[in-house]
Amino acid sequence: MDVSQGLARHATAPPPDAPPPGATPHGTPHGTSPTRRSVLVGSGTGAALVLLAACGGGAPSGTQDQTSGTGGTDGGSGGGGIVPAGEALARTDDVPVGGALSVTVDGAELLVTQPEEGTFAAFSAICTHQGCTVAPGDGELLCPCHQSRYDLATGAVLGGPAPAPLPEVPVTVDAGEVTSA
Repeated sequence: MDVSQGLARHATAPPPDAPPPGATPHGTPHGTSPTRRSVLVGSGTGAALVLLAACGGGAPSGTQDQTSGTGGTDGGSGGGGIVPAGEALARTDDVPVGGALSVTVDGAELLVTQPEEGTFAAFSAICTHQGCTVAPGDGELLCPCHQSRYDLATGAVLGGPAPAPLPEVPVTVDAGEVTSA
């Protein structure tokens, strides 16, 4: 055998880890479908990424992160930094005993509560989990998105994924009016 023929044979031989002839760069031969396993693995990975993004820990874009203490300083204005002091929030007779009333004051969504007759409180209606709007529930405050539950009197988390209580708006009650303090 001639040395040049041996070199030519050697130069054209594929490397040992090369894919078989006719295979794509992904190792699937042309004209064949992906395996069920590869489809399921790819689908499962994509679904897991979507779930992780949806369940991220930060507040949704465009909302205030109520858990970090940023974006809501009161600068001495009262109202817990959510609304200015002296803002009328609700009439006392509009707030059910053992319940809450949803109100919007200066663009801030709030819940005015009356856990027991004559005792009033107010809280931000923005859930500390994902920024959804919390609503009055049956003897509690309830986030409809992921079922976080909050106490009527304190805004404390009673259950669900919420990491922190609802921010409180200090209030005063005078002449049948609940006002931010």
